[in-house]
Amino acid sequence: MTMTPRQRAVYEAIVHGQRASGPQHFPLLDSQGRLQGPFGLMVEVPEVGDPLQELGAALRYHTALTAREREIAILTVSRCTASNFERYAHEAVGRAIGLTDPELTALREGTFTTPDPREQAIATLSEHLTLRPVATPGDLPPAGILDRASVIEITTLAGYYRTLAQLMGVFDIGAPELAE
Repeated sequence: MTMTPRQRAVYEAIVHGQRASGPQHFPLLDSQGRLQGPFGLMVEVPEVGDPLQELGAALRYHTALTAREREIAILTVSRCTASNFERYAHEAVGRAIGLTDPELTALREGTFTTPDPREQAIATLSEHLTLRPVATPGDLPPAGILDRASVIEITTLAGYYRTLAQLMGVFDIGAPELAE
């Protein structure tokens, strides 16, 4: 695919940005150098794709959520949206940051529970926001479990990954290992 300068800039931001600077738990590119998952779509319409990939990088690398909390939220959204690519990608990330195989299975099946009230609240809120995207103060966990900033981060994260799931659904983009 011949890219415009704007498309090339988005491609480079994804391939050489924060996503590529640390350990790679899933490949961003296929064997022919094409971006996998939602990233190729971001390049197609750079006016939307660039802010979208920047938001994704902010959610992955610049929130107060721990890596474990973030992956619990992402994997909950991936289950609720049936997003095979996000499940594929973030189970690999989750495994790398310490989620156990039984926890990954429970997140995939919707049976995840944890004795940590904050992690449980994040999973519950992520599911609520994905299945019923309007939440009210009454839908939040009891006071003291999640602070206001965490609720904002989780709400934004759920919306972002829901958007990616919708984009990939429209264009029938699945997980590489499931597509073969």
